Amino acid sequence: MPQMAPLWWEMLFIMFILTFILMNIMIYFNMKISQKFYKNNYNSIKQFNWKW
Repeated sequence: MPQMAPLWWEMLFIMFILTFILMNIMIYFNMKISQKFYKNNYNSIKQFNWKW
């Protein structure tokens, strides 16, 4: 019978994986929202730069 890791190692590993996935999801949506904000802000600034 193979030797098993202690239960708390498995729990730590699962918690690490879950926090890593959640952190990546939060970073992805944060970058997506910030890019949208800067794009809209840049377009609004660009409209007022008239060159005659």
